[in-house]
Amino acid sequence: MPGVRNIQIIDGAANATFSIFQATQDEFNAIFPDGRDIEIAVDFCERVGQEKADRVLALIWKRPVLKRDAQGIHGTLFFDADERREFLPPSRREVDWDERFGNEAQRRLFREYR
Repeated sequence: MPGVRNIQIIDGAANATFSIFQATQDEFNAIFPDGRDIEIAVDFCERVGQEKADRVLALIWKRPVLKRDAQGIHGTLFFDADERREFLPPSRREVDWDERFGNEAQRRLFREYR
């Protein structure tokens, strides 16, 4: 599928698989607007409305990807994320993560892309 983006799902499931699903560019942009690569599912639903969110996610759930076959992770979608919310960067971009939460190599890398 041309122009696909991989989204890793982080949720509270006991199996802790943190599965990856493919999204079209339009689906990805609906979830991650304005250059974001991090989103909380509840915020996505509130932003676009429950009906549209359900439609987008229903399509994505049909396209699981094995981690070993994934060609990158382009976004992270958090479910059950109330306890994580305070740690996410306001911009919802990985490169804007608080520097206390990474090692020196990550801090250098992220600084290059801010």
